[in-house]
Amino acid sequence: MSRRPVIGIATQTLPGVPGERQPCWIMGRSYIEELRKVGAVPWVIPLISHDPDTLQEIFSRLDGVFITGGVDVDPSRYGEPKTALCGTTDPDRDAVEIALLQHALDRNLPVLAVCRGIQILNVACGGTLYQDVSTQVPAALKHDFFPTPEQPSRKYLAHDVTVKAGSRLGRILGDAVVPVNSMHHQAIKDLAPRLAATAYAPDGIIEAVEGTGSQYLVAVQWHPEELTETHPGMSRLFTTFASACAA
Repeated sequence: MSRRPVIGIATQTLPGVPGERQPCWIMGRSYIEELRKVGAVPWVIPLISHDPDTLQEIFSRLDGVFITGGVDVDPSRYGEPKTALCGTTDPDRDAVEIALLQHALDRNLPVLAVCRGIQILNVACGGTLYQDVSTQVPAALKHDFFPTPEQPSRKYLAHDVTVKAGSRLGRILGDAVVPVNSMHHQAIKDLAPRLAATAYAPDGIIEAVEGTGSQYLVAVQWHPEELTETHPGMSRLFTTFASACAA
């Protein structure tokens, strides 16, 4: 039996509550489960940005990198002051994910990124973000369909995306137009030089990017882990990623 690929996933900070719990590093189960289902071994990475030597020991054991959704990227990472438009940030997560992505890019490791993941990837490669799409892009659609107690589903298909023909993403999804869920209020503003846009929302917001070379480097603005049971193309995002990691 061949060795299962090990895929690194950075965590996110859960602040402590005095008298109830100490600060924690957490990650959503759906990401872990989708990787496990396609034969990968998820390695959940603590946000020990103060200990780069230990991080590098973890990174050196990885066959691929998966970057998940979460809180906003701190604007200081792309040279802007943080405004009231920006929500909660997690500086330790930013630091660890940028280091993790740089490791993957330097060593040609496969990368799959979703939602916040496409944003931190763009920043790590030299791009910038809208701190809040609804106020900075006047003609934008509503993109922030976050779950609520009244409407808890993360599977709601908010809008279509148009996928670039001939792209890696296009070959994986198998469709030129794909309905997606949408749970973000930030998005790519200036695209990083080493990335190519491969899908757009009807309002022109970049919804997917990939690398310009041979590396498996794919990122989408939606949450495919919530749609694998209803859209075969979303499932193929994970199977092709795992295969690339195994190779």
